[in-house]
Amino acid sequence: MKLVFHEASSRGFANHGWLQANHSFSFAGFYDAEKMNYGALRVLNDDLIAPSMGFGTHPHDNMEIITIPLSGLLKHKDSMGNTWEKVNAGEVQVMSAGTGIQHSEINGSTTEPLSLFQIWIVPNKRNVTPRYDQHYFEQLSDGELQILVSPFDEVCSNSSLKIHQDAQISRLNLAAHTAFDYTLKSPNHGVYIMQVFGASKIETTTLNSRDAVGVSEINDFKIEATEESQLLFIEVPLTFSES
Repeated sequence: MKLVFHEASSRGFANHGWLQANHSFSFAGFYDAEKMNYGALRVLNDDLIAPSMGFGTHPHDNMEIITIPLSGLLKHKDSMGNTWEKVNAGEVQVMSAGTGIQHSEINGSTTEPLSLFQIWIVPNKRNVTPRYDQHYFEQLSDGELQILVSPFDEVCSNSSLKIHQDAQISRLNLAAHTAFDYTLKSPNHGVYIMQVFGASKIETTTLNSRDAVGVSEINDFKIEATEESQLLFIEVPLTFSES
């Protein structure tokens, strides 16, 4: 097993007043040559956005962008005709930027902050037609892995959102002193695990709130919750090509 541990305090941090941003990988003003990406995972930002504030219209292309509100209300509009779509906590939003889009994101509340994760995954197909989707996911029982995002070419019986990459994003709640066995998709995959809250461990590596670890070079492994926990799993190819 290969483990790449990133302590929460090692993330890049930017305080823009209206935005408190933590960057797991090099982004904007934060640069770390050792933290450019984890395979096809390019960005994992942990943002806190002040009421009524947000990101003005800006472009993207050839990137799969996934946004997961943790609390509060996100509002989104874009050049595909979506006009201030509401994305609440419990929902997940995906956007294939493809040949190019313009979009804006704001905190839809005038009184409450917005907390969210934004994830960028490098696609396996370039210059696709841009697309947008969102879905609400019911809370599962502790110990049930909830698949949020999966590949377009993978047949799933769940309601996961689709992206152009052989990647999977899933969420797991664990009660204290329980464990879960995670199985990777292939020997070429690694999974980047964010401890959303709580504490857990993988072998001798302990994860506290917002710590993260990349796990690869193993078929399956056990994660044990030492206290009530939520974990986010971002499984991606470690080597890949774009067509």
